[in-house]
Amino acid sequence: MSLEPDSLLEVAPAKVSDEQAIALLQKYFGLSGTPERMGGERDLNFRVQLADGTSRLLKLSHPLEQHAVVDFHNQAMLRIEQQDPELPVQRVYRSLSGKYITYVEVDGQHMIARLLSFVDGLPLYRLVETTAALRRDIGRALARFDRALVGFEHPAAGHTLLWDMQHAARLRPLLVHISDSFERGLVERGLDGFEEKVLPKMGSLRKQVIHNDMNPHNIIVDADNTDVVRNILDFGDMVQAPLVNDVAVAASYQLGLEGDVLQPALDVIGAYHSVFPLTQDEQQLLPELLATRLALALSINSWRAELHPSNRQYIHRNSQRAWSNLKSLALISRTEIEDRISQACSNKVSA
Repeated sequence: MSLEPDSLLEVAPAKVSDEQAIALLQKYFGLSGTPERMGGERDLNFRVQLADGTSRLLKLSHPLEQHAVVDFHNQAMLRIEQQDPELPVQRVYRSLSGKYITYVEVDGQHMIARLLSFVDGLPLYRLVETTAALRRDIGRALARFDRALVGFEHPAAGHTLLWDMQHAARLRPLLVHISDSFERGLVERGLDGFEEKVLPKMGSLRKQVIHNDMNPHNIIVDADNTDVVRNILDFGDMVQAPLVNDVAVAASYQLGLEGDVLQPALDVIGAYHSVFPLTQDEQQLLPELLATRLALALSINSWRAELHPSNRQYIHRNSQRAWSNLKSLALISRTEIEDRISQACSNKVSA
Protein backbone atom coordinates (compact mmCIF):
# COMPACT_ATOMS: atom_id res chain seq x y z
CA MET A 1 0.00 0.00 0.00
CA SER A 2 1.08 3.62 -0.44
CA LEU A 3 0.39 6.07 2.37
CA GLU A 4 2.06 9.01 0.69
CA PRO A 5 3.43 9.80 -2.78
CA ASP A 6 6.83 8.24 -3.51
CA SER A 7 7.17 7.18 0.13
CA LEU A 8 10.86 6.77 0.96
CA LEU A 9 9.93 4.01 3.36
CA GLU A 10 8.51 1.86 0.56
CA VAL A 11 11.60 1.77 -1.65
CA ALA A 12 14.92 0.09 -0.98
CA PRO A 13 17.99 2.20 -0.10
CA ALA A 14 20.50 3.08 -2.79
CA LYS A 15 23.47 0.79 -3.41
CA VAL A 16 26.95 2.21 -2.92
CA SER A 17 30.10 0.22 -2.15
CA ASP A 18 32.69 1.17 0.45
CA GLU A 19 35.13 1.96 -2.34
CA GLN A 20 32.64 4.25 -4.07
CA ALA A 21 31.87 6.01 -0.80
CA ILE A 22 35.55 6.75 -0.16
CA ALA A 23 35.94 8.01 -3.73
CA LEU A 24 33.10 10.47 -3.13
CA LEU A 25 34.65 11.57 0.15
CA GLN A 26 37.99 12.27 -1.53
CA LYS A 27 36.51 14.04 -4.55
CA TYR A 28 34.05 16.33 -2.79
CA PHE A 29 35.45 16.74 0.73
CA GLY A 30 39.18 16.19 0.28
CA LEU A 31 39.32 13.47 2.94
CA SER A 32 40.31 9.83 3.01
CA GLY A 33 40.10 7.07 5.54
CA THR A 34 38.76 3.67 6.49
CA PRO A 35 34.98 3.30 5.97
CA GLU A 36 32.51 1.47 8.18
CA ARG A 37 28.97 1.04 6.93
CA MET A 38 26.37 2.08 9.50
CA GLY A 39 22.65 1.32 9.73
CA GLY A 40 20.00 3.59 8.26
CA GLU A 41 16.32 3.56 7.38
CA ARG A 42 16.38 5.76 4.26
CA ASP A 43 19.96 6.95 3.84
CA LEU A 44 23.33 5.30 3.42
CA ASN A 45 25.73 6.11 6.24
CA PHE A 46 29.48 5.53 6.30
CA ARG A 47 31.61 6.24 9.33
CA VAL A 48 35.08 7.13 8.06
CA GLN A 49 38.05 7.00 10.41
CA LEU A 50 40.58 9.59 9.30
CA ALA A 51 44.35 9.36 9.54
CA ASP A 52 44.46 11.61 12.60
CA GLY A 53 42.22 9.19 14.52
CA THR A 54 39.07 11.29 14.35
CA SER A 55 35.97 10.23 12.45
CA ARG A 56 33.35 11.75 10.17
CA LEU A 57 30.04 10.46 8.86
CA LEU A 58 29.44 10.48 5.12
CA LYS A 59 25.68 10.51 4.60
CA LEU A 60 24.22 9.76 1.18
CA SER A 61 20.56 10.70 1.08
CA HIS A 62 18.12 8.47 -0.73
CA PRO A 63 17.77 9.26 -4.46
CA LEU A 64 14.12 10.22 -3.85
CA GLU A 65 14.90 12.59 -0.98
CA GLN A 66 14.00 16.21 -1.63
CA HIS A 67 16.65 18.93 -1.62
CA ALA A 68 14.44 21.12 0.57
CA VAL A 69 14.15 18.42 3.24
CA VAL A 70 17.92 17.90 3.39
CA ASP A 71 18.42 21.67 3.62
CA PHE A 72 15.86 21.70 6.44
CA HIS A 73 17.97 19.23 8.41
CA ASN A 74 21.16 21.19 7.73
CA GLN A 75 19.66 24.52 8.73
CA ALA A 76 18.32 23.03 11.96
CA MET A 77 21.80 21.76 12.86
CA LEU A 78 23.29 25.17 12.12
CA ARG A 79 20.58 26.90 14.16
CA ILE A 80 21.27 24.72 17.20
CA GLU A 81 25.01 25.29 16.85
CA GLN A 82 24.33 29.02 16.92
CA GLN A 83 21.79 29.05 19.74
CA ASP A 84 23.37 26.44 22.05
CA PRO A 85 26.93 25.70 20.88
CA GLU A 86 27.66 23.50 23.89
CA LEU A 87 24.73 21.17 23.23
CA PRO A 88 26.13 17.78 22.08
CA VAL A 89 24.45 17.37 18.70
CA GLN A 90 25.58 16.32 15.26
CA ARG A 91 27.26 19.01 13.11
CA VAL A 92 27.33 19.46 9.35
CA TYR A 93 30.47 20.50 7.41
CA ARG A 94 30.97 22.25 4.08
CA SER A 95 32.33 20.49 0.99
CA LEU A 96 35.42 21.65 -0.88
CA SER A 97 33.15 23.96 -2.87
CA GLY A 98 31.88 25.55 0.33
CA LYS A 99 28.42 23.98 0.24
CA TYR A 100 26.51 21.92 2.79
CA ILE A 101 24.70 19.98 0.06
CA THR A 102 26.59 18.19 -2.72
CA TYR A 103 24.93 16.40 -5.63
CA VAL A 104 26.61 13.14 -6.62
CA GLU A 105 25.91 10.25 -8.97
CA VAL A 106 26.86 6.60 -8.46
CA ASP A 107 25.90 4.01 -11.06
CA GLY A 108 23.07 6.18 -12.29
CA GLN A 109 21.79 6.90 -8.77
CA HIS A 110 21.49 10.61 -8.05
CA MET A 111 22.03 11.41 -4.38
CA ILE A 112 22.85 14.20 -1.98
CA ALA A 113 26.13 13.82 -0.11
CA ARG A 114 26.81 15.46 3.24
CA LEU A 115 29.66 15.30 5.72
CA LEU A 116 28.64 15.18 9.37
CA SER A 117 30.42 14.92 12.68
CA PHE A 118 30.92 11.54 14.33
CA VAL A 119 31.53 11.45 18.07
CA ASP A 120 33.08 8.34 19.56
CA GLY A 121 31.26 6.87 22.49
CA LEU A 122 28.80 4.14 23.36
CA PRO A 123 25.48 3.97 21.50
CA LEU A 124 22.71 3.94 24.08
CA TYR A 125 21.15 0.75 22.71
CA ARG A 126 24.27 -1.17 23.72
CA LEU A 127 23.76 -0.43 27.40
CA VAL A 128 22.20 -3.31 29.28
CA GLU A 129 20.69 -0.88 31.79
CA THR A 130 20.37 2.89 31.99
CA THR A 131 20.65 4.93 35.17
CA ALA A 132 18.25 7.58 36.37
CA ALA A 133 21.10 10.09 35.98
CA LEU A 134 21.48 9.23 32.31
CA ARG A 135 17.75 9.37 31.67
CA ARG A 136 17.60 12.79 33.27
CA ASP A 137 20.51 13.92 31.11
CA ILE A 138 18.59 12.73 28.04
CA GLY A 139 15.57 14.74 29.15
CA ARG A 140 17.61 17.88 29.73
CA ALA A 141 19.50 17.53 26.44
CA LEU A 142 16.28 17.14 24.48
CA ALA A 143 14.77 20.17 26.24
CA ARG A 144 17.78 22.25 25.25
CA PHE A 145 17.50 20.90 21.71
CA ASP A 146 13.85 21.97 21.46
CA ARG A 147 14.47 25.30 23.17
CA ALA A 148 17.20 26.12 20.64
CA LEU A 149 14.70 25.57 17.82
CA VAL A 150 11.96 27.84 19.18
CA GLY A 151 11.01 30.18 16.34
CA PHE A 152 12.99 28.23 13.74
CA GLU A 153 11.15 28.10 10.43
CA HIS A 154 11.85 26.41 7.12
CA PRO A 155 9.71 25.79 4.00
CA ALA A 156 10.15 22.02 4.41
CA ALA A 157 9.33 21.88 8.12
CA GLY A 158 5.82 20.66 7.41
CA HIS A 159 6.81 17.95 4.94
CA THR A 160 4.93 14.66 4.94
CA LEU A 161 6.52 12.07 7.21
CA LEU A 162 5.08 8.72 8.15
CA TRP A 163 6.79 8.91 11.55
CA ASP A 164 4.96 12.15 12.36
CA MET A 165 2.79 11.16 15.32
CA GLN A 166 0.27 13.94 14.81
CA HIS A 167 -1.02 11.93 11.83
CA ALA A 168 -1.06 8.56 13.62
CA ALA A 169 -4.72 7.93 12.75
CA ARG A 170 -3.83 7.25 9.11
CA LEU A 171 -1.81 4.17 10.10
CA ARG A 172 -4.80 1.91 10.69
CA PRO A 173 -4.46 0.25 7.24
CA LEU A 174 -1.04 -1.05 8.35
CA LEU A 175 -2.51 -3.14 11.15
CA VAL A 176 -3.10 -6.03 8.74
CA HIS A 177 0.67 -6.62 8.88
CA ILE A 178 0.49 -7.47 12.61
CA SER A 179 -0.37 -11.17 12.60
CA ASP A 180 -1.04 -11.71 16.32
CA SER A 181 -4.63 -10.67 17.10
CA PHE A 182 -3.89 -9.74 20.73
CA GLU A 183 -0.97 -7.53 19.73
CA ARG A 184 -2.99 -5.99 16.91
CA GLY A 185 -5.70 -5.16 19.45
CA LEU A 186 -3.17 -3.37 21.67
CA VAL A 187 -2.07 -1.21 18.75
CA GLU A 188 -5.71 -0.46 17.88
CA ARG A 189 -6.28 0.58 21.49
CA GLY A 190 -3.31 2.94 21.28
CA LEU A 191 -4.64 4.56 18.12
CA ASP A 192 -8.12 4.80 19.65
CA GLY A 193 -6.71 6.73 22.60
CA PHE A 194 -4.94 9.11 20.25
CA GLU A 195 -8.09 9.84 18.27
CA GLU A 196 -10.28 10.24 21.34
CA LYS A 197 -7.96 12.25 23.62
CA VAL A 198 -5.24 13.89 21.54
CA LEU A 199 -6.82 14.84 18.22
CA PRO A 200 -9.50 17.10 19.74
CA LYS A 201 -6.77 19.17 21.46
CA MET A 202 -4.21 19.09 18.66
CA GLY A 203 -5.01 22.59 17.41
CA SER A 204 -4.34 24.22 20.77
CA LEU A 205 -0.93 22.62 21.43
CA ARG A 206 2.40 24.42 21.02
CA LYS A 207 4.00 23.52 17.70
CA GLN A 208 7.56 23.88 16.51
CA VAL A 209 10.32 21.91 14.81
CA ILE A 210 11.23 18.86 16.91
CA HIS A 211 13.80 16.04 16.66
CA ASN A 212 11.07 13.38 16.65
CA ASP A 213 13.35 10.34 16.96
CA MET A 214 15.25 10.21 20.25
CA ASN A 215 15.58 6.44 20.15
CA PRO A 216 18.56 4.54 21.66
CA HIS A 217 20.28 4.29 18.27
CA ASN A 218 20.39 8.09 18.02
CA ILE A 219 21.98 8.79 21.39
CA ILE A 220 25.70 8.40 22.14
CA VAL A 221 26.79 8.27 25.77
CA ASP A 222 30.23 8.71 27.27
CA ALA A 223 31.96 5.33 27.33
CA ASP A 224 33.76 6.19 30.58
CA ASN A 225 30.77 7.82 32.26
CA THR A 226 27.55 6.35 30.98
CA ASP A 227 25.48 8.89 32.92
CA VAL A 228 26.35 11.54 30.32
CA VAL A 229 25.00 12.14 26.81
CA ARG A 230 27.83 12.80 24.36
CA ASN A 231 25.87 13.27 21.14
CA ILE A 232 22.39 13.42 19.64
CA LEU A 233 22.29 11.99 16.13
CA ASP A 234 20.07 11.79 13.07
CA PHE A 235 17.90 14.75 12.14
CA GLY A 236 16.16 12.66 9.47
CA ASP A 237 12.74 12.52 11.17
CA MET A 238 12.56 16.19 12.09
CA VAL A 239 9.20 17.84 11.50
CA GLN A 240 7.08 20.68 12.75
CA ALA A 241 4.69 19.11 15.22
CA PRO A 242 3.31 19.49 18.75
CA LEU A 243 6.25 20.05 21.09
CA VAL A 244 5.01 17.43 23.54
CA ASN A 245 5.38 14.77 20.85
CA ASP A 246 9.16 15.05 21.20
CA VAL A 247 8.94 14.30 24.91
CA ALA A 248 6.62 11.35 24.27
CA VAL A 249 8.97 9.85 21.69
CA ALA A 250 12.03 10.08 23.95
CA ALA A 251 10.18 8.85 27.05
CA SER A 252 8.56 5.92 25.22
CA TYR A 253 12.00 4.48 24.47
CA GLN A 254 12.97 4.65 28.16
CA LEU A 255 10.02 2.70 29.56
CA GLY A 256 11.29 -0.16 31.70
CA LEU A 257 11.01 -3.87 30.98
CA GLU A 258 10.21 -5.07 34.50
CA GLY A 259 9.21 -3.75 37.90
CA ASP A 260 8.10 -0.12 37.79
CA VAL A 261 8.11 0.20 34.01
CA LEU A 262 6.86 3.80 34.09
CA GLN A 263 9.54 5.34 36.33
CA PRO A 264 12.36 5.40 33.75
CA ALA A 265 10.14 7.36 31.34
CA LEU A 266 9.21 9.73 34.17
CA ASP A 267 12.91 10.49 34.69
CA VAL A 268 13.06 11.81 31.11
CA ILE A 269 9.78 13.72 31.37
CA GLY A 270 10.61 15.35 34.71
CA ALA A 271 14.08 16.43 33.61
CA TYR A 272 12.75 17.84 30.33
CA HIS A 273 10.12 19.82 32.24
CA SER A 274 12.79 21.26 34.56
CA VAL A 275 14.50 22.90 31.57
CA PHE A 276 11.62 23.58 29.18
CA PRO A 277 8.36 23.41 31.16
CA LEU A 278 5.40 21.50 29.75
CA THR A 279 1.92 22.98 30.03
CA GLN A 280 -0.78 21.17 31.98
CA ASP A 281 -2.54 20.20 28.74
CA GLU A 282 0.69 18.73 27.38
CA GLN A 283 1.27 16.72 30.53
CA GLN A 284 -2.29 15.38 30.46
CA LEU A 285 -1.89 14.06 26.92
CA LEU A 286 1.34 12.17 27.58
CA PRO A 287 -0.38 8.91 28.66
CA GLU A 288 -1.97 8.62 25.21
CA LEU A 289 1.09 9.88 23.38
CA LEU A 290 3.38 7.28 24.98
CA ALA A 291 1.09 4.49 23.76
CA THR A 292 0.62 6.19 20.39
CA ARG A 293 4.35 6.28 19.71
CA LEU A 294 4.68 2.59 20.49
CA ALA A 295 1.66 1.77 18.32
CA LEU A 296 3.02 3.89 15.48
CA ALA A 297 6.45 2.23 15.60
CA LEU A 298 5.04 -1.28 15.69
CA SER A 299 2.65 -0.61 12.81
CA ILE A 300 5.30 0.91 10.56
CA ASN A 301 7.94 -1.67 11.42
CA SER A 302 5.63 -4.62 10.78
CA TRP A 303 4.73 -3.19 7.39
CA ARG A 304 8.29 -2.28 6.38
CA ALA A 305 9.75 -5.61 7.49
CA GLU A 306 7.51 -7.30 4.92
CA LEU A 307 8.49 -4.79 2.25
CA HIS A 308 12.22 -5.11 2.89
CA PRO A 309 13.01 -8.54 4.37
CA SER A 310 16.74 -8.06 3.79
CA ASN A 311 16.66 -5.06 6.18
CA ARG A 312 14.32 -6.77 8.63
CA GLN A 313 16.80 -6.92 11.51
CA TYR A 314 17.48 -3.17 11.41
CA ILE A 315 13.80 -2.31 10.99
CA HIS A 316 12.80 -4.41 14.01
CA ARG A 317 15.73 -3.32 16.18
CA ASN A 318 13.42 -1.75 18.77
CA SER A 319 10.27 -3.81 18.22
CA GLN A 320 10.68 -6.46 20.92
CA ARG A 321 11.05 -3.81 23.59
CA ALA A 322 8.16 -1.80 22.14
CA TRP A 323 5.82 -4.79 22.37
CA SER A 324 6.81 -5.38 25.98
CA ASN A 325 6.31 -1.71 26.83
CA LEU A 326 2.92 -1.47 25.14
CA LYS A 327 1.68 -4.56 27.00
CA SER A 328 2.95 -3.17 30.32
CA LEU A 329 1.31 0.22 29.76
CA ALA A 330 -2.00 -1.49 29.09
CA LEU A 331 -1.91 -2.88 32.65
CA ILE A 332 -1.60 0.57 34.26
CA SER A 333 -4.67 2.77 34.62
CA ARG A 334 -4.67 6.03 32.72
CA THR A 335 -5.33 7.91 35.98
CA GLU A 336 -2.21 6.47 37.58
CA ILE A 337 -0.06 7.36 34.57
CA GLU A 338 -1.41 10.92 34.46
CA ASP A 339 -0.95 11.41 38.22
CA ARG A 340 2.61 10.17 38.15
CA ILE A 341 3.51 12.37 35.18
CA SER A 342 2.09 15.37 37.03
CA GLN A 343 4.12 14.45 40.11
CA ALA A 344 7.31 14.02 38.04
CA CYS A 345 6.83 17.50 36.61
CA SER A 346 6.24 19.03 40.05
CA ASN A 347 9.34 17.48 41.59
CA LYS A 348 12.61 19.36 41.61
CA VAL A 349 14.97 17.36 39.36
CA SER A 350 18.55 17.06 40.55
CA ALA A 351 21.55 16.81 38.23
